Amino acid sequence: MIDVKKILIIEDDVKIASFMELSLKTQDYDVEIEKTGKAGILAFCNSMPDIILLDLGLPDMEGIDIIQEIRKVSEVPIIVVSAREFEKDKIAALDAGANDYVTKPFSMGELSARIRVAERYLLKASPAAEEKVLKFDDLIIDTERRIITLKQQEIHLTPLEYKLLLYLAKNSGKVVTHNQILKEVWGYMDEDAAKNIRVCMAGLRRKIEPDSTHPHYIMTEIGVGYRFAQQTR
Repeated sequence: MIDVKKILIIEDDVKIASFMELSLKTQDYDVEIEKTGKAGILAFCNSMPDIILLDLGLPDMEGIDIIQEIRKVSEVPIIVVSAREFEKDKIAALDAGANDYVTKPFSMGELSARIRVAERYLLKASPAAEEKVLKFDDLIIDTERRIITLKQQEIHLTPLEYKLLLYLAKNSGKVVTHNQILKEVWGYMDEDAAKNIRVCMAGLRRKIEPDSTHPHYIMTEIGVGYRFAQQTR
């Protein structure tokens, strides 16, 4: 298990930053706070935190620009914590490379849960944890043999359905946007893009979901994209 110790908070609201710091320290995290984007980027370079909590509305630069700068050199989990609640802001942050998005006001219980998801993402992304078999309750994906089983019964997918499932599964617990899916699965974007995703997703859900009207594996993030279930052991 990866031992996450360092969390960098980039937030200019002193009260919110102090609230997060106090709560996270009671959970044994080492917390650093920076109030500007430039200071946050410098702190990231110097201290190499395990997870970053980022506000979008900073006094000196946009949070989206910070995400893009960090993504040039690192895949460190970035959780946006912002008062901006419009779908376009969430999509822009996630498309830029954020792992998750929490809207203010928030509860520390929710934020702590999102941090635990980021910790599992770190574990999954570590070289030592590279797996050929991915398990999600009764759904098992054998990436080496390209075999999908559900309750020990083999499921037959089209090549596109398999590619979509694998992309979602490898990003389990992380919100992926429609644009990210189109880029990584389809490789292009056009006017029929949204329809293409809906049709393929509907076919995939019919094959892997016990009840496609109440998804267990592929959750919809309305207006943004999808989140795949967490991997089980």
